[in-house]
Amino acid sequence: MAGLNVSIAFFFLVVGVCQLLRQLSKRLLSPGAYGCLARELAGSLQLCTSCLELRMLLEIGLWGGGFGPDVVLTLLFLLFVVHGASFDGAAANPTISLQEFLLLESNLAATAAKLLAQVVGMGMGWAVTKLYWSWELTHFHLIQNLIASECSSSIHTSLHHAAFVEGTCSFFFHLVLLKLRQSRLMYRVPALAATVTFLTYTGMLTALLLYQGNIPRLFQKNLLYSQKSKYKIPKARIVVHVEGDEPRQKRKGEKSNSEPRA
Repeated sequence: MAGLNVSIAFFFLVVGVCQLLRQLSKRLLSPGAYGCLARELAGSLQLCTSCLELRMLLEIGLWGGGFGPDVVLTLLFLLFVVHGASFDGAAANPTISLQEFLLLESNLAATAAKLLAQVVGMGMGWAVTKLYWSWELTHFHLIQNLIASECSSSIHTSLHHAAFVEGTCSFFFHLVLLKLRQSRLMYRVPALAATVTFLTYTGMLTALLLYQGNIPRLFQKNLLYSQKSKYKIPKARIVVHVEGDEPRQKRKGEKSNSEPRA
């Protein structure tokens, strides 16, 4: 559990630094610059670093750390509660910013500034996390650095299956977000965190079902794909030797014509 404790300490450090950045920016910048730039940059930085570290725990910790997916899902819920409480109204998500633009809650210039700040924040988050991993404070990070050189895709199913699952989860998330956007913060934050956690779990199950056709731990019957063999067994051929002639091949079931000639 030492590696998990290091990751939890990293989460606290990231949230603390980003919260300090928000407080300093609010004092030094105008409300417009803070709302469109600094707040979105800090939120995207916080969200990106946390999600990268959490994804590393999900992919490596399950077999390298000995803890199950319940630990990762619990961390996911708690992190999104902390993010929702500390973002100070930032979207930290390009699709949410575009949604606000379509709802006439933000003009074109403000939306473009938010998208730019989010891209910069995510780039900074990726760079900070890569630097943190390079220190190899735990064996999780050592394994992460070893497998990172292979540049393997994080999509473990076909592209159209992944697009279907991602689109479905995004649809339900934005539906809940629209329903709760006028609610009080104390109700909206845990509700959105629970929605993200639930969609992450069900999305994983849906992707597994679409790829495998079954979930071996729950049921063995393949509900989507037939169990036909991938290999075809060739039909047997019989070689008939006729006196005075060259050997010839005969299909299985063909009657033999071995009567002697005059």
